[in-house]
Amino acid sequence: MIDLTIADGVARIVLNAPEKLNALDATALGELSEAYDRAEAAQVRALVLRGEGRAFCAGRDISAVDPRTDDVSGYLDGLVTPLLKRMSAFPAPTFAAAHGACLGVGLGLLITTDVVYVADTAKIGSPFAALGATLDSGGHALFFERLGAHKTLDLIYTGRLMSGTEAVQSGLFSRVFPADELTDAVLGAATKAASGATQAFLASKELIRALRDERVGLWDSMTAENAAQAALCDTDDYREGFAAFQQKRTPTFAGR
Repeated sequence: MIDLTIADGVARIVLNAPEKLNALDATALGELSEAYDRAEAAQVRALVLRGEGRAFCAGRDISAVDPRTDDVSGYLDGLVTPLLKRMSAFPAPTFAAAHGACLGVGLGLLITTDVVYVADTAKIGSPFAALGATLDSGGHALFFERLGAHKTLDLIYTGRLMSGTEAVQSGLFSRVFPADELTDAVLGAATKAASGATQAFLASKELIRALRDERVGLWDSMTAENAAQAALCDTDDYREGFAAFQQKRTPTFAGR
């Protein structure tokens, strides 16, 4: 489901499973990590990440997950966090084009990309209230830093999704574009960066990473998120949320 092409010093990575809104299972995460490895080996000078179809990435593919036996720690600690760290440290400027659903792990992919352009119709937030689960992949750190505690918990408690326009106005991401202009805009920015002062860009990237990681505590927050998610796996509401999603019905939560 992960496509990679390289041309003119720019790697283009596409999440290509539009029938499931590019939701990511363990296999897809491995393919995505491999694509970043191949792009680095090719010594590209910029990288673009985007999703095919109606969404950038709707998060984890839970269509076949049994919450009674799910190894959520293995998924998050063993696969997601290492991938996000690997993406954050990629040795070239990275860009993402985000449209449609950008949720869960999909949001994490954006958090660990240098520059994110979003479609005005993008949907960004924390829909996990309907699953009995919690926001993961660095979402708490991003939202708290940019939105503050009240707006963050409002999004989490209500499950409300922000549009791309609102997300940019709130300072979450870089720029907003009409959906039909998004891909050209991000490819244009990446192409320009690929012909620029790569080492100077990398120096700035490292400085910003150091400032961000110290201020936000991204990785510590991500570890705490993973632990919270693992604990929630043992709750009745978590199992009910998954079952309702898979059965395409409204969940009935008991609060336990």
